[in-house]
Amino acid sequence: MSSGGQPWAGHVKGSRGYRGVLIGLAAAGMATFAQLYSLQGVLPGLAADLDISAASAALTVSAATLGLAAAVIPWSAAADRFGRLPVMRLAILAAVVLGLAVPLSPNLPVLLVLRFVEGAAMGGIPAVALAYLSEEVSRVHAAVAAGSYVSGTTIGGLAGRIVAAPLSEAASWRVGVGTVSLLAAAAAVVFLLTAPKQQGFSPLRRSDPGPGLGGRLLAQLRDPRQVSLYLQAFLLMGGFVAVYNYLGFRLGGAPFSLPQSVISLLFLAYLAGTWSSRAAGSLAGRLSAHGGRRTVLLGAIAVMAGGLALTLAEWLPAMVAGLVAFTAGFFAAHSIASGWAPFLATEGRAQASSLYNLCYYAGSSVLGWTGGFFFQAWGWGGLSAFVGVLLAAAAAAAAVVLAPEAGAAPARPASEKP
Repeated sequence: MSSGGQPWAGHVKGSRGYRGVLIGLAAAGMATFAQLYSLQGVLPGLAADLDISAASAALTVSAATLGLAAAVIPWSAAADRFGRLPVMRLAILAAVVLGLAVPLSPNLPVLLVLRFVEGAAMGGIPAVALAYLSEEVSRVHAAVAAGSYVSGTTIGGLAGRIVAAPLSEAASWRVGVGTVSLLAAAAAVVFLLTAPKQQGFSPLRRSDPGPGLGGRLLAQLRDPRQVSLYLQAFLLMGGFVAVYNYLGFRLGGAPFSLPQSVISLLFLAYLAGTWSSRAAGSLAGRLSAHGGRRTVLLGAIAVMAGGLALTLAEWLPAMVAGLVAFTAGFFAAHSIASGWAPFLATEGRAQASSLYNLCYYAGSSVLGWTGGFFFQAWGWGGLSAFVGVLLAAAAAAAAVVLAPEAGAAPARPASEKP
């Protein structure tokens, strides 16, 4: 969209609009991810209450992420037609309403259905947020702004777990999850009040020339660099969720035997991700002459691997240090890869982000749940080996396909249709 005949260049760092975009998207990320992962902090209590296995309990997390994965492309298509901000507003309101209904579930089947639908509603935020950001923020500051958004998602994920878990132990998992949903509603209000109106968006109509939705999706899948980024999303997120899904079960048993209230404090490791997601974007900019995004991405995966190895220790301080490093590495990698996908897109920017998110949450659903079989059969060592293979595959895909200069795509006006 143009203003005074000039292409919209985006809000610059330090401006009121820039702050509004960051605060609004951070609040939306907090609301979404607090609800999405609140049940992860109460899985042992939920398993005991419903008399189900660890893997079955983890399905309550996978159902929501599966719903989210299934919905990101339809949400992105709606955002191309009706606008980024209206779609995100609808999505966050629907997610909050459904989130308040989750604690009222009478049994596991109803809980899984509600979580799937709740996840589908949540999909409107990650499916659209980075496209909105890339259109409303100056491209000079896009990597740092994307890191700020991911920071908000880490705080939301942390809040969901660290609030729900102690309340689950003191009362019940229903009280814990319900409280998180109320906090998410408050964050949704912040988003509605602070996110500035869209100025860089140009709607796509069926009569417009150019490829349709299918063509825009295929354009991304034909680009090996995009496919490599989608593999990062699937493999890294799958390994990350597998570790956190079964962390509570491991620490609740020998040799740690920790109460749930203490275990929940380990989710403070997410604060390392809050820092690393912003730091990764800044570091990629400083290293632009030396591979930039690719260098930081591979380094972040190496940090994840080192942290994972440390979690094998049966000494709690080493275990905690490993978890912190693993978490910091993951969010650094995610910050780089998620911001890189729309940046590389020459058309279908929203679809580039949506495919990334589809793979991201498909990995969470499928691999996060699959890790439970390795954990139940071979303990934490088996789960760690499974995750280690995922990290190695992600690093190989990035090293082989993502050329160092791939991040140096030329800037183009934000007014161009995605």
